[in-house]
Amino acid sequence: MLDTRTAGDPDDETVLWTDLSPPIIAETMAKLGTPVSAPTIANWLEDQDLKRRKIAKTVAGGQSPDRDTQFQRIALLKAEYQDAGNPIFSVDTKAKEHLGQLFREGRIWTQQPFRAFDHDFPSWATGVIIPHGIYDLARNCGHINIGLSHDTSRFACDSFRCYWNRIGRQCYPQATSILWLCDGGGSNSATHYLFKRDLQDLVNDLGIEIRVAHYPSYCSKYNPIERRLFPHITRVCQGVLFDTVETVVDLMRKAVTRTGLRTTVNVIRRVYETGLKVTADFKESMTILFDDKLPKWNYRAVPQ
Repeated sequence: MLDTRTAGDPDDETVLWTDLSPPIIAETMAKLGTPVSAPTIANWLEDQDLKRRKIAKTVAGGQSPDRDTQFQRIALLKAEYQDAGNPIFSVDTKAKEHLGQLFREGRIWTQQPFRAFDHDFPSWATGVIIPHGIYDLARNCGHINIGLSHDTSRFACDSFRCYWNRIGRQCYPQATSILWLCDGGGSNSATHYLFKRDLQDLVNDLGIEIRVAHYPSYCSKYNPIERRLFPHITRVCQGVLFDTVETVVDLMRKAVTRTGLRTTVNVIRRVYETGLKVTADFKESMTILFDDKLPKWNYRAVPQ
């Protein structure tokens, strides 16, 4: 009835597990000649710390050789920007979701359940939403730009352009440089020259330098936005149908906390092309300034 299996880490102790419920265990025990009630079995399972648990996504898919060095570099950059009064933004794109009468995980207080289609076919959706997040570490404020097209590097840069012109510039009128903390992939990929081209266009428009520091591979969960903003966006949206864009905007604006987090939301309705490429000579002619140490993860875009 009970089996043993390691927890996935060679250093973990062997753990007990079972897929049988207390009534089934009690029934089996009775057949073996040891009658025992299901509540007694339940109490025993609890005493053995056997509880219903989900699989924990805690095992890293790999290890970056630059992990520790880059984390130290990010810590130094954060301290430098804080001391100078320059802004630090953690940026990332949250998972795409569909609009329409489609089922969504979670529960809310309601007199009757919301009604959704009996299947979650994407073809039944009325659209998609792509939430691009910007989290201000110093002010503990989050901003979500909801895209309705594709998660491209141009969309990520347009998202920050919109945020900076409407909010960021007013909050940091004396800023001389901006620090972005990003993952290594996605629309702000460390290896894609298309992102660097769009980043250069962005700083040319804004007239201010942007320094980018990427978290190493397999370390995206350490990006502050993943812990300080996105979980609260998920919390306020769970169990509610994303029937319209307006519903999504109203929900995400409620992502506040008792410790001071506030969230603003905007919609970007521009349609973005996919599959774009940079010109053949861009790599040789680009003006991105790469750091001497770990240039793959650290570089600056300076207004031309």
